[in-house]
This record gives sequence, structure tokens and C-alpha cells, in this order.
Amino acid sequence: GSETDPTFLMAGVNLVATYDLFGIDRKKLEKLIHRFFSSARLKLEITDRFGRPIIPQEWFFVPLNCIEEAVDRIKDGSIVDYCYNTKKACLERR
Repeated sequence: GSETDPTFLMAGVNLVATYDLFGIDRKKLEKLIHRFFSSARLKLEITDRFGRPIIPQEWFFVPLNCIEEAVDRIKDGSIVDYCYNTKKACLERR
């Protein structure tokens, strides 16, 4: 379970949203999302259950409404015209 997985910060998780995206390579999508929200990435080192230090790369401080907007912009292709403003916690036109 998530309680033993460093990807999930060794804690339980609750699913809050799912999105259907079609015709998009999932690896490219993941890279896009990581790059787009990189300024909001959680900077944390945890120890896994074997005592090894792990720096998770999958967690970002981003409000749900910004994720929803990013998904919509990925769908319509306009994401390339936007960036994420960490200080204002919003998407902004470039």
C-alpha cells in the first residue's frame, strides 16, 4: 500500500480527482506536467522503510483549480501559452 511506498511519502492517500485525456502519450504528459509545475515541486527528503534516503519527485504544491485549468489547457493545446506562477498560485499567459 501507499504507507510503504516513498512515492506516496509513506502515507495513506485519498483520490480527489481523475481526468480523461485521449490521444496523449502518458510519459510525455507526465514530463509536461512535471516541467509545467516544476517551480511548485515539494522539496523533501524522506527515509524509506529500509532506511534509504529518498527525494520524491511526484509532489507539487498546486491548488486543485490550477490543475483543472492546466488539464483543460492541455486538452485544447493552449498550455504552451501559459506558465505557472508559484507566488500567485495561478496560471498566467506568457
